[in-house]
Amino acid sequence: MGKKKSKEPKFYENLSIVSAGSEGKSIARPEDGKVVMVEYAVPGDIVNARVIQDKRRFELATITEIISPSPDRVETFCEHFGTCGGCKWQQMSYESQLRYKQQQVQDAFERIGKFPFPPIEPILGSAKTTQYRNKVEFSSTDRKWLTDKVDIGTLSKAENVGLGYHIPGRFDKVFDVFTCHLMPPINDVIRNCVRDFCKENDYDFFNLYGQTGFLRNLTLRNNMKGEWMLIVSLGYEDKEKREALLNHIHQTVPEISSLLYVINEKRNDTIFDLDIKVFAGNAFLIEELEDLKFKIGPKSFFQTNAYQTIELYKKTLEFAGLTGEELVYDLYTGVGTIALFVSKMAKKVVGIESVEQAIEDAKKNAALNNIEHADFFAGDMKDLLTSSFIEKNGKPDVVITDPPRAGMHEDVINQLLQVRPKRIVYVSCNPATQARDIALMTDVYQVIKVQPVDMFPHTHHVENIALLELK
Repeated sequence: MGKKKSKEPKFYENLSIVSAGSEGKSIARPEDGKVVMVEYAVPGDIVNARVIQDKRRFELATITEIISPSPDRVETFCEHFGTCGGCKWQQMSYESQLRYKQQQVQDAFERIGKFPFPPIEPILGSAKTTQYRNKVEFSSTDRKWLTDKVDIGTLSKAENVGLGYHIPGRFDKVFDVFTCHLMPPINDVIRNCVRDFCKENDYDFFNLYGQTGFLRNLTLRNNMKGEWMLIVSLGYEDKEKREALLNHIHQTVPEISSLLYVINEKRNDTIFDLDIKVFAGNAFLIEELEDLKFKIGPKSFFQTNAYQTIELYKKTLEFAGLTGEELVYDLYTGVGTIALFVSKMAKKVVGIESVEQAIEDAKKNAALNNIEHADFFAGDMKDLLTSSFIEKNGKPDVVITDPPRAGMHEDVINQLLQVRPKRIVYVSCNPATQARDIALMTDVYQVIKVQPVDMFPHTHHVENIALLELK
């Protein structure tokens, strides 16, 4: 039987890019056919493009030639652009990024929410558009993703290894990172020194399929004072090799004030259930948000753009309209950052979170700041936020909610509609689920203010704050 002929790829010529779309892609609308989602395009571009996937409702295409660049197109700053999935909008001017993020909130509220809302406040841009993250993770591999065509059989063991990020959509493929602009340049010094030492000393890099190898992952954290934490994840214990590597890091990068390691022999990369040990320095960092201090350990959750977090929380506090007499509930409180930030203007704050470790951190952070009028409870939100809980802890005057991307459970929304606090401040990292949730409350509440905040420049992600008041 003859071999089936492969289908010839489809091409578009002089395709006009008309708007920004989801997941960092941009949209073209040919006169005939489906919507085309084009990777790394900028609205205003005219391009030739090749279709790489034909979906039921749209086609996914990649640019083969830019015929006429958009006025919003700029030179990219990262050598890994096009391979890395981290900063997919860096080819777009920052002003236009903010414009499209603002439009993303507008579209979600109009098309999904379909409720009345006032003119959206101008988006708060980030003062820092690079080097703003305080946490990144790098994976090791014994067979790196090759960006150029090379006969892999000609590469030595040392030439095959890599330490970097996963290819977008490919958990099993890692490309070698030499420069990352998400953190200050010391992150490059740390990562490259670890890679070079392990290559020179013939340490095994991790093989994901066989689950073998010594060097597994690196996690970097820093604070706004410039102190660094490094967690080195190793696939197995070898005291001599481990101490040689960690001593080399300790001597080479004195900026690391918290050097930790963990032995991970599991078939997944998570370290939250493992014993993380201190090799040198402290077991934690201290981050300061205005007059508050937060202890950040290797397992702590904390907003990854601390600079812009301050602006986000200032707006949240402003929207809450506190006078010092209110009981405030902070739902999905995490390590209590919002709860403690607004506590200075509240009579009492109650924080609720499903992750027990986060609640333990919240209690420690309250004690660290001598805040005694904040209580924290661990449990599933829909199970914990009940009538009996509210009867015991008091009816809230204001509720602040900052749920994960999936939004709030319908049971939580129904409980809020029963309790009817005067104001709800809804902080969201996903305007689509935020609009969906607010739509379920608009018989009882009206939207008073909407404030987008850019936490992640050069990505399509946008944070949004909405103020709801009881009708």
